[in-house]
Amino acid sequence: MSDNSIDTAAVESILQDFTDPETGRSLKKMDQVVDVSIEGDQLQVTIGLTSYSAPLWDDTREQLTERLQTQLAGKIGVNVKVVEHDRPAQPIGGIGLTVKSVIAVGSGKGGVGKSTIAATLALGLKRSGAKVGLMDADVYGPSIPHLLGVNEKPTATAEKRLQPIDADGLKLMSMGFLVPPDEAIIWRGPMLHGAITQFLRDTDWGDLDYLIIDMPPGTGDIALTLSQLLPLTGAVVVCTPQDVALLDAVKAVAMFRKVNIPLLGVVENMSYFLCPDNGKRYDIFGSGGARRKAEELAVPFLGEVPIHIAIRQRGDAGETSGNYTDQESAPYFERICHSLVKNIAGTKAADPPMPSLSVL
Repeated sequence: MSDNSIDTAAVESILQDFTDPETGRSLKKMDQVVDVSIEGDQLQVTIGLTSYSAPLWDDTREQLTERLQTQLAGKIGVNVKVVEHDRPAQPIGGIGLTVKSVIAVGSGKGGVGKSTIAATLALGLKRSGAKVGLMDADVYGPSIPHLLGVNEKPTATAEKRLQPIDADGLKLMSMGFLVPPDEAIIWRGPMLHGAITQFLRDTDWGDLDYLIIDMPPGTGDIALTLSQLLPLTGAVVVCTPQDVALLDAVKAVAMFRKVNIPLLGVVENMSYFLCPDNGKRYDIFGSGGARRKAEELAVPFLGEVPIHIAIRQRGDAGETSGNYTDQESAPYFERICHSLVKNIAGTKAADPPMPSLSVL
């Protein structure tokens, strides 16, 4: 064997040990190694990854390329290609919902930008190539329709199920679609429970990778309803840096832990104000408080979003999707979205879930 020849057994061993970011299990064992071809000192590997892990496709390709080059002594050329691997979601929770991850976005108090973060997170996942639904569970103050500039009314399918609104590929459902904007909803707990159950059970969500749920602010009983209806992947808590807001964020973390919903991370919104006139940074609400509190509570810190006039303007105009086309705001939201999916993948890699019969 010449110095430049490729050890095929070593290639097979590396692929056997390399994990799928969705399942945390071996790509080889999951039949996601599509092709391995060797021509001289050039190695071409094609792997299949699901749309669920679309935010991590580039990372995964780079990691596998680096591992192959390093463990094969760096004497070869390596090209890793990613193609889509189809793995439909399985029904969860006994209510007919077919989704791979359900993520609740909550806050300890109102006014911290929770709905903006929920909407932008859903948009980021959809933008990466994942199949995403966004459910507005903030029944008393549904703001998702306004943030996304959608005012359609849901229709019923032939099976008498609600058809979610399609906003450029993002599936939406909100009480704001069903109730006039100037009409107040005055409900007690059982009615809230019924509405949330209906949104989950009787909406024709289809096959989803992610369902993002915009929670009501505070520590009400909707978290308990969700924990009883279906297994949540976890929750993201949004807060601002000042101590008063952090006190409420701590309560939100405690609430999710009490109902056994894992904490996926904390987002610090309104972190600081970067003045467009002089470029100076002003810590209006303090800064870094959420990161420090997340460390104290052993919860991942997903990232920060500054006070940015254009983010507010886009929200008011129903153009929140523009947060990803604006070069100033996009990096903050992209970092949060990427960190969230990477953390979920890391958890699965550390403790891979048992495979269902459908993927055996």
